[in-house]
Amino acid sequence: MPGLRLRIALAILLALSIGVRLFYALGDHAIVNILTFVCITIAIISLFVWFVFLSGHTRQARRSVLLLTILSLVGVVSVVKIAHFSGELIPTFRWRWSKAPDEILGPPTVAGSADLVNLAKTTKEDFPEFLGPGRTAYVPTLTLADDWVASPPKLLWKQSVGAGWSAFSAVNGFAVTMEQRGLEEWVTCYEVETGKLRWASSSPGRHETTLGGTGPRSTPTIHAGRVYTLGATGLLRCLDGKDGSTIWEDDIPKRYKQTAATDQSYAAWGRSNSPLIVDDLVVVPAGGSPDKRVSLIAYDKISGEVRWEGGSQFISYASPTVATLLGKRQIVSVNESNVSGHDIQTGQVLWEHKWEGDSAAGASTSQPVAISANQLLLSKHYNQGSALLKLIAGANDKIEVERTWHHNNLLKTKFTNVVVIGKYAYALSDGILECVDIQAGRKQWKHRDGRFGQGQILGVGDKILVMAERPCVLQLVAANPRRFEHLGKYPVFENSDRAWNNLCLYGNRLLVRNWELAACLELPLKSP
Repeated sequence: MPGLRLRIALAILLALSIGVRLFYALGDHAIVNILTFVCITIAIISLFVWFVFLSGHTRQARRSVLLLTILSLVGVVSVVKIAHFSGELIPTFRWRWSKAPDEILGPPTVAGSADLVNLAKTTKEDFPEFLGPGRTAYVPTLTLADDWVASPPKLLWKQSVGAGWSAFSAVNGFAVTMEQRGLEEWVTCYEVETGKLRWASSSPGRHETTLGGTGPRSTPTIHAGRVYTLGATGLLRCLDGKDGSTIWEDDIPKRYKQTAATDQSYAAWGRSNSPLIVDDLVVVPAGGSPDKRVSLIAYDKISGEVRWEGGSQFISYASPTVATLLGKRQIVSVNESNVSGHDIQTGQVLWEHKWEGDSAAGASTSQPVAISANQLLLSKHYNQGSALLKLIAGANDKIEVERTWHHNNLLKTKFTNVVVIGKYAYALSDGILECVDIQAGRKQWKHRDGRFGQGQILGVGDKILVMAERPCVLQLVAANPRRFEHLGKYPVFENSDRAWNNLCLYGNRLLVRNWELAACLELPLKSP
């Protein structure tokens, strides 16, 4: 019997060793947590089997343990369920009879007159789309204060909102986002300064998964007085910015004769692509069907008429963007398993390059970033890392693409994006803030004090704002390529988690969200 016990103990240790080895090989914190859970489960089950079936304890004792274990498991499963997971697959539990926060909220209540909302007027402080002007996640024009102890951020308002990963877009003092409340997706417009709701527009639909969470994922685009949104289930809407009334809409899966279930099987985590306005078009990833895969679809931004379809790849969770490469202004799109450049007026594929991915597993979420007239930086997680592409003009107008470098251990962005400041890229690389020399493909630093989880970042002048995932504490870090330099922190939602929503900066008003709360902070500026 002692020999058997020893063999069991060795088996448990072996399982734990394999888990540790896999952790170092894969370098993914989520995988670490899964392996840890598996190893602990194997150890517990092994000890349980040994005690009940192989140990020398009395039959009565073994039966009592078996019965107690079964009753305990049934009891726990009947009253507790997994509410959600963090970005690193740490579960949060709740009572089975309790409702999710968005189900308790009910429909939004408008607090002011929609007649005074003017999204047609623009200001120099506007942040009108996903990741801000140009979709760069960088605001170069502000200089934030260095010391948040002497000059801390000021909380202007904080309140409950519906679920979802949509960020705010802000124009002329008004901020628009998307929320899930019960069985409806809502587009909501708030005053930046007060948080008062000025209008709300709903559409039926609810996307929800245990791993991915609940609600709309994309961020509204505000343009020329209109608001363009894409729901998690693929409903593209154009709304009047004055009151949220519908001007036109198109159900993209329905257009390609796909059911909601079929579309979700291809885009398992919900459509998170933010509409792109370019010239007279609004462009979004399409998806299509198994018989006709379509990377992008472009609509007339005024009438909603389809103007073109481009590409034959299925969609990822990134959003199209505009870049000028090799002297040609074009749309760049990260698709399910490649990245492509498209002619703006026709959608024709100008070039494409393999970028491994699967929208059900190993998904691409991060934005491409144009580094120079012929260079493009890509990043993602799932053991893919980052790459610097170089576009080369060939014969007969053919464009060739080669990789200057590719490292699977650099810039491992999961739900977030890189911020490029000068010659360096900053990103949450598997939850740890990292600085990389772009041209050399070399890590400058990656410090353990920068472990913020799968949150979001925004570059502002010579600093970086980081919303940590869990707890949701806003961090201020210097954009210093020589070393990690932490400057301050502010507890925005310190008793909440999953800050997967991108940041929005209107002037020095920072609009932040997570899956249940929203807030606006006045950020202190550096004195001249």
